[in-house]
Amino acid sequence: MRDILGSVVASSLAGWRGTSAFGVQRQPEQLLELYEFEGCPYCRLVREALTEMGLDVLIRPCPKRGERFRPTVVEQGGKAQFPYLVDSNTGTALYESGAIIRYLAETYGARRPRRGSQGLRAFGSQLASVPRLGRGMLARGSKQPAQPLELYSFESSPYSRPVRERLCELELPYVLRNMGKAQKADMGPPIVRKKFYPDAGIRGRNRQRMFEETGRLQVPYLIDPNTDVRMYESKDIIRYLNKTYAQ
Repeated sequence: MRDILGSVVASSLAGWRGTSAFGVQRQPEQLLELYEFEGCPYCRLVREALTEMGLDVLIRPCPKRGERFRPTVVEQGGKAQFPYLVDSNTGTALYESGAIIRYLAETYGARRPRRGSQGLRAFGSQLASVPRLGRGMLARGSKQPAQPLELYSFESSPYSRPVRERLCELELPYVLRNMGKAQKADMGPPIVRKKFYPDAGIRGRNRQRMFEETGRLQVPYLIDPNTDVRMYESKDIIRYLNKTYAQ
């Protein structure tokens, strides 16, 4: 419970950015790749924008002391700086959160975040890292999966953040399926939707996909194609990741 409360504080300090989804005019044919680490304030800005744009991305976690993906960034870009975006659809590779967000908006026809200046958003993102006490920053030993995992999440979700932190620490690559809230009926916990908006339709590509597959709208939701495991609940997911991949 204490971990979730800390996650709520982190989302509050970041202004709950990365909650709503405004969408894009077109989706990339090939998955975007983002080299980043969960505790990085500037990486958080990009993840917030990805949620708001409704873009999926293959996360290649690069925590400090990590050896799995950090060398690739140095080899391709010339320096160990994060976030680092690779878009195979256009042959583009970029550092710098502001440049990445502008590129995604211009390339895929998205509404760019406008709440506050880049500097203010960065300051809020730095504050949001404080209550996490270094989670999602340092690498831990792990076995590498043959295939990337898959996580349904949205950036500000207090329950999804601890899962993303552990995936990052274990350097486990995963496809991040962003499930930002696309309408008023989606705001708040599921009980609010059930009570006040029982007839509301489902909006959002990944929300529709999840509901068709599971009959529920709940994050985090993990899919591991390596073991055919599918599961909800952050504590259960973290326990599974530790048991299956931690060394």
